[in-house]
Amino acid sequence: MAEPENSPFGSWKSPITSDLIVSQTVRFAEIATDGEDTYWIEMRPEEEGRCVIVRRTSDGNTVDMTPAPFNVRSRVHEYGGGAFTVNDGIIYFSSFEDQRIYRQSGESSPQPITPSGEMRYADAVIDNRGENLICVCENHSLPNREPDNTIVSVGLKDKQDDETLVSGADFYSSPRLSPDGSRLAWISWNHPNMPWDGTVLWCAKFKEDGTLTESCRISGGTDVSTLQPEWSPDGVLHFISDEEGWWNLYRWSEGRVEPLYSTDAEFAMPHWEFGLRTFGFESARSIICIYSRRGNWELGRLDAETHRLDPIATPYTDMSRIGLRVAAGRVVFGAGSPTEMRSIVALNLVTHEFEVLRRMSAPHIDTRYLSVPETIEFPTKDGMTAHAFFYPPQNDDYAAPSGERPPVLVQSHGGPTGATSSTLDLTTQYWTTRGFAVLDVNYGGSTGYGRAYRERLDGNWGVVDVDDCIAGVQYLINLGIVDACRVAISGGSAGGYTTLCALTFHDMFKAGASYYGISDLEALAKDTHKFESRYLDKLVGPYPDRCDLYRERSPIHFTNRLSCPVILFQGLDDKIVPPNQAQMMVAALREKGLPVAYVAFEGEQHGFRRAENIKRCLTAELYFYSRIFGFTLSDPVEPLLIENLDN
Repeated sequence: MAEPENSPFGSWKSPITSDLIVSQTVRFAEIATDGEDTYWIEMRPEEEGRCVIVRRTSDGNTVDMTPAPFNVRSRVHEYGGGAFTVNDGIIYFSSFEDQRIYRQSGESSPQPITPSGEMRYADAVIDNRGENLICVCENHSLPNREPDNTIVSVGLKDKQDDETLVSGADFYSSPRLSPDGSRLAWISWNHPNMPWDGTVLWCAKFKEDGTLTESCRISGGTDVSTLQPEWSPDGVLHFISDEEGWWNLYRWSEGRVEPLYSTDAEFAMPHWEFGLRTFGFESARSIICIYSRRGNWELGRLDAETHRLDPIATPYTDMSRIGLRVAAGRVVFGAGSPTEMRSIVALNLVTHEFEVLRRMSAPHIDTRYLSVPETIEFPTKDGMTAHAFFYPPQNDDYAAPSGERPPVLVQSHGGPTGATSSTLDLTTQYWTTRGFAVLDVNYGGSTGYGRAYRERLDGNWGVVDVDDCIAGVQYLINLGIVDACRVAISGGSAGGYTTLCALTFHDMFKAGASYYGISDLEALAKDTHKFESRYLDKLVGPYPDRCDLYRERSPIHFTNRLSCPVILFQGLDDKIVPPNQAQMMVAALREKGLPVAYVAFEGEQHGFRRAENIKRCLTAELYFYSRIFGFTLSDPVEPLLIENLDN
């Protein structure tokens, strides 16, 4: 092997290019099983972000099911999820273009079963007779008011109107039928709660006419998050609750709620999207589940009678984001590790053999170029501890000059109720192979560390998250492993807000990149969709009662305190964080004379899906840092206009 070339950090030539990241790369969502067949959704950047249902048969044959131009995405709550279900080879899915439900038998052409209009559907199940689809419905046709959410029954045999089964709450999710079809369980919650704040689990019986009766409140409340009702094969209702401080498994049997396994681990993920499942039934007694401890995920088998949890050894550290399905002696789940990108994986529960059904990316990356993260804990304000994954620079082809320390890019995840993971992400490796260190922070408010850690952000958004990002990079600086003069921060959506707050109210960072980030909390409170319209009540305070806090924590009002360059990326069709948020920040930076770049994309929404735009973001951010931190790029990239620097 040749001696590594001596070259400054940031200037290393990397095999992980922006072309490689989007080429032959897909993103996964939603797994379903139907007999011995497995289905999942692939989001394909090279098809302008189109979401396609893929079927894998037991003989290993993989085929696209939904033909172009169909794009399988629900827009209920804007974030969607729960966009399809399948039964006896018939697929029912939500089309992004018109939000109607379509039925597709085999590889035949999809046919609409709901009328055109302003209705959206998600999280469907099919009744035992195959006559009705029971799902969450969001009605956007009501003038001068927010959309109405209900649980409805959609007739499959004729073109009758939807029949409302459950109404009255602000939000619903997870309608689930008992095995004999006689009962329905569901989750509801009301403003100002988000589903991780407080929800209620209900159960009711069907009458002969298909309506519900004898509704019974099972668990939950305004301060308890109850999620994912599932029926065991013998008709016992199971669910997840954080009543004891962690999302653990419970069941409702003979009129009483019983914890199945109490531990300091999370058996759920925040309900941003519909359809996520973290447990399923191998039998009435045996539950296959995934759970998180301190940021890493495990697979296990829980005995519902002895309450014993036995870990199942896997080569994976992350099983979040996609969930699992258990069927026919196997479990299918999404998984990844620091050296393997997220894949759809099947485990034979008898032979204990793993099979990768589909990988997120086809290209193989030599491990000589992979930075394996270190899980770190570090002290932060008020005597608290925060968590992160630290990625050192890694590229065996290069060595930095003696004494030079690498620039560090701090990443703040979105949500903010969410978490980052240790799964191999080529975007992270894009930076580390070029000589950057990366600190991926699970700041206070992140999930995976219990309710108390999650609630650290209540009333403190823009404070605790920023403090933890600063504390994390200060921890690395104190260890002497990064360059204190070349510290950048980047984040999208809520992470973009954290980024802008860090750049505005503190002087730790020397540059930053905001992806569809929030700069004006008041504007967000006044101009966002129903699902998140009261989210800030918990994170900041009730509006307009605490408009003083909203103003105090909005970077747009304090641009006079900015003292470093910023690049902003924005989708012009974003309904969650409207483009004017970025545009106001750009105008303020421009007026102040600070270096600023603005990259906007027609046709993109909240999060970028098109290959050419994902590539442009990577190269533009790299070019931006090269100009600000003064290193030479190893490869030419498309130039970027940086105002107040290039003119």
